[in-house]
Amino acid sequence: MATTEEKPREVGVEEARGEDAPTWNSKAFGSTREAAEAGRVATDSHGVALIQFDPVAESRLRTKIDLFIVPTVALLYLFCFIDRANIGNARLADFEKDLKLVKYDYNAVLSIFYISYIIFEIPSNIACKYIGPGWFLPSISLGFGICSICTAFCHTKATVSAVRFLLGVFEAGMMPGIAYYMSRWYRRSELTFRLSLYIVMAPLAGAFGGLLASGILKLDHFGGLHKWRMIFAIEGIITIILSVISFFTLTDRPETARWLSEDEKALAIARVKSERVATTDVLEKMDVPKLLRGIFSPVTLATATIFLLDNITVQGLAFFAPTIVRTIYPKHTVVYQQLKTVPPYIVGAFFTMLFPFLSWRFDRRNIFFIISSPIMMVGYAIFLGSTNPHARYGATFIIASGAFSFGALCNSQVSANVVSDTARSAAIATNVMFGNIGGLIATWSFLPFDAPNYHIGNGLNFATSSTILLMSIALWYWMAWDNKKKENIDVDEALQDMSVKQVQDLDWKHPGFRWKK
Repeated sequence: MATTEEKPREVGVEEARGEDAPTWNSKAFGSTREAAEAGRVATDSHGVALIQFDPVAESRLRTKIDLFIVPTVALLYLFCFIDRANIGNARLADFEKDLKLVKYDYNAVLSIFYISYIIFEIPSNIACKYIGPGWFLPSISLGFGICSICTAFCHTKATVSAVRFLLGVFEAGMMPGIAYYMSRWYRRSELTFRLSLYIVMAPLAGAFGGLLASGILKLDHFGGLHKWRMIFAIEGIITIILSVISFFTLTDRPETARWLSEDEKALAIARVKSERVATTDVLEKMDVPKLLRGIFSPVTLATATIFLLDNITVQGLAFFAPTIVRTIYPKHTVVYQQLKTVPPYIVGAFFTMLFPFLSWRFDRRNIFFIISSPIMMVGYAIFLGSTNPHARYGATFIIASGAFSFGALCNSQVSANVVSDTARSAAIATNVMFGNIGGLIATWSFLPFDAPNYHIGNGLNFATSSTILLMSIALWYWMAWDNKKKENIDVDEALQDMSVKQVQDLDWKHPGFRWKK
């Protein structure tokens, strides 16, 4: 195998195919097409790439992928989040009164969604890999668009709970499915920022959803529907239209991309493959050992727990920001209250892009966990220490600044710290599943008896932010310690009696693998 001192030759996408195929113990490749071919590794046993790429060709390819992939998934996720969180806007327009919800009924309706979401998280991402994201993501988008329209025709707690359960089934595969889908196209360092380009739709959904809801509520009626029912119907119709379009615009994988040349397809595959030790096929068949590696990786479990804690804040803001604003501005109109929920999300969206952009440039993720958590702590400290409405409204800006970037950072962190495609789909699904357990907790964090200051909800979020800080620091030191420990292992000796499949099934336990911080 090539040693770490060997310098692979730089090639571009136009270069012709090399001579004979390299073996498992190969040295540097002569072309990107060789590196991309199925059955061939693109790294040595230490995880060092056997090929280097022309940065101009890579940049051109990356821009092309950005233009063809990101807009579609970003729009789908925008309306996924709107269809989930618009119940918060509907609450200000007599949702509870019309459905005769009392006491904790509203919280129970929110919880039903997360129960199905959590149950179907990992199965959905397995289905996404099996069916292919190009068909799976548009299909579930169509499903939750239909569910949103159905919500407009609910008249009892039982019917709205049933529809919210189905909404959770369809939406369960969206966030992890898109993250897994994008990992097929992007390098480890590039992925965080690209994930932020669709995850930023979560805070923008809060902003745009508030604007859209306030605009819809100015209508007298939509067909035979009035007030909050119009919100669900109109937003559901928009989602269905986008999902139908995405069946034609979403490309499943580089090999099937009609907008890439053959050389560009080879480059797209080879550059991803060159970061995955012992990988011979970027999209291998479903494999149980790899699936379990993805779920039970120490970094997956630790990062997923951090995402769980953060999501208590993110989902709490989505569902209860309108309620919080109403307690701060109780005498203003509903439309005014809806509009006041918008600015904090705009600020949150900026930081959702900023931290992942810096992560891309420095190829680091964990450090931004450490930076973001104290920002949230400051916001909740203001909520706990002040009853001044302007100070508390200002605190929502601070909290949004720290909380929303974790979606991109956590999914990218678990993706970077497994090797195989199967393990990656499982790791991302596990991370998002944990996150939605946080969402379930969030539905019970701001309770009616705790209004208007919500000491329990704000105290809980201050505690979760503090725990994120401690866990992030501990995870950073553990990864550094474990990487140092692996330096004493003779990789070739450890692998000498193993078959190719046995080596690949090691995944993150491969002695040449290093944790990516």
